[in-house]
Amino acid sequence: MKYFLILLFTAFVSNAQMQKEQLDLMPWPQNINLTGSTFTLNKGFKINITGNPNPRIFIRATNFLRRLDGRTGLFFEQGFSTKINENPEAELQINCVRNGKIGLYEDESYQLSIESNKIKINATTDLGALHGLETLLQLLQNNSKTYNFPTVEITDMPRFTWRGLMIDAARHFQPVAVIKRNLDAMASMKMNVFHWHLVDDQGWRIEMKNHPKFTQLASDGEFYTQEEIKNIVKYAGDRGILVVPEIDVPGHASALLTAYPEIGSKVVDLKSNSVESKKQSAAIANYAIERRSGIFNATLDPTNPKTYQLLSEVFDEVCPLFPGDYFHIGGDENNGKEWDANPKIQEFKKKNKFDNNHDLQTYFNMQLVPMLKKYNKKLMGWEEIMTKNMSKDAIIHAWRGTNEGLSAGGALIKAAKNGYQTVLSNGYYIDLMLGVKSHYLNDPIPKNSILTPEEKARILGGEAAMWSELVTPLNIDSRIWPRTAAIAERLWSNENVTDLNSLNKRLKTISFRLEESGIMHLRNKDVILRNICNNQETKALRDFSNVCEPLKIYKRNGGGKKYFMFSPLTLFADACTADAFDAYDFDIAVNNYLENKNIENQTLVTNFFRKWIAMDADLISLSNNAPLIQPLLPLSKNLKDISEQLLLVIENKKTVNTDVLNGLLEKFNTRSPADVEVAVYASLKKLSQ
Repeated sequence: MKYFLILLFTAFVSNAQMQKEQLDLMPWPQNINLTGSTFTLNKGFKINITGNPNPRIFIRATNFLRRLDGRTGLFFEQGFSTKINENPEAELQINCVRNGKIGLYEDESYQLSIESNKIKINATTDLGALHGLETLLQLLQNNSKTYNFPTVEITDMPRFTWRGLMIDAARHFQPVAVIKRNLDAMASMKMNVFHWHLVDDQGWRIEMKNHPKFTQLASDGEFYTQEEIKNIVKYAGDRGILVVPEIDVPGHASALLTAYPEIGSKVVDLKSNSVESKKQSAAIANYAIERRSGIFNATLDPTNPKTYQLLSEVFDEVCPLFPGDYFHIGGDENNGKEWDANPKIQEFKKKNKFDNNHDLQTYFNMQLVPMLKKYNKKLMGWEEIMTKNMSKDAIIHAWRGTNEGLSAGGALIKAAKNGYQTVLSNGYYIDLMLGVKSHYLNDPIPKNSILTPEEKARILGGEAAMWSELVTPLNIDSRIWPRTAAIAERLWSNENVTDLNSLNKRLKTISFRLEESGIMHLRNKDVILRNICNNQETKALRDFSNVCEPLKIYKRNGGGKKYFMFSPLTLFADACTADAFDAYDFDIAVNNYLENKNIENQTLVTNFFRKWIAMDADLISLSNNAPLIQPLLPLSKNLKDISEQLLLVIENKKTVNTDVLNGLLEKFNTRSPADVEVAVYASLKKLSQ
């Protein structure tokens, strides 16, 4: 009885003293106040909805019930939420004043109140209520016997109206199931814009009933039917997400011109002087779908009326599939080589007094504005479309930075100052495989920016960009999540929410909870590791993957020269992630040890060394029946060797030749054939000094 009372008292104190820091909320709410008690769940838990919401609230409330029941195993008596005020006595009361409109500047705020016997979510729109349900689910706690919610008062709203994720389905096609599970994950992180990159040099991905040559000649048979597109748009809308399609023009046009080469800018090299040959050659140019990544020459002819006729017909068919107000026309990375080599285009520039290709592209872009306006859509494009004569109605998508030799976010500031609405993706390019810290601390409006309130208001928000040169349905989730959850928080939460320790602590929970949305970043890692191991025990390979990260900033693909679009992406680098799981913990252990070399801190560090030494032996053994492990062995051996040296230093207090340590460290700077780098390098260097 005495021990029972102690346990009961401990549980009571634990609940009463719960601190905000213990919660794994993401994005972090604007205002949160814990009130010291709990709401305990039982199988009689029910939801009641009042007000005048969009019917999607019933779909999402039912989804909430299923997810909550799945976590708790309570077998709730309520199976579905289907109509207004169907359970007036329910513990969870949701009130939505009105139907929320999918788009920008809608009210997405909510108030969540949890008392010991009731829960209330109040929101102006059902969109806010959806966000409130996600926060409520993240608040779930448990002890050894029960599941509960802490009593709390939360008032919340987004900082930015554009909180997006772009998925490139052109380079590597991403099936409907991939798109839907990522939409579910986006909804769980309160993201509201899905930018769907559908056309590029490597493929055309939209069924065109009036122009079937697009998919017959330029898709490799991989494209979305119009019914699938409509279904995805509805699926997104049911989750409060706007879909923005992108057809990239006038550059990145290899696939488009494979189907319709007659509107390309390339000058045909005539091999005959006959008049008939010249006539035929003028109508024919050879284009092909690109099988590598990079910047290619294929560009639409801005002087050809047929170019605008075809694009107008494309927009006539595509725009009705997307009810949102925005259409992305790309406009990036037009190298101008085909324009410069085409005498007819040069003459057109001269006649129209265009000083350069930027002026010519502005002319091209401006022809698209009325085509889109016909369907009440605003034109959006990458930052290259921002020229002196570009319409101020256009939305500028800022993407370039230090990797392109420019100032980080410079185009965003320039756009805002020049009167354009703008969205930031520079710093949110998740395909660069940079760590979560770089994305999280990248604010669309830096504190040192000199912007007027009016200029700040033009910054709509930001967007994570998942370019797919090196992703397939197997590994795409691990490239998007969980880092995009941190970007979602940067775009939703207060600018002062920047604590990296808190972020990393919460991400561990958020990461595994994303599986509930169908995200496969964790399970597909095991699929890849089993393939590499030839279905042997994967522990050693998993341990190594937890200290390795793929080469960053496009180094893996060597400027687009190493991988084709059909190359295997089932290798060790594809199992590794941008934030190696053990690297963060090892760095903390090293810092603690260097600050205080007590036995506890020493053991935390040396345990890693022992694990890596044993791991190397296991990898050697596995490699006897797994050729894909062979490229990893030199890197693993080097980690083993430096671990043995540092063990001698730390445990036996022996002096080790610094030249030996430095030599081992230097080996880590040699490119591995496995296309990965050891993420604990900086921590090992600290110990070696």
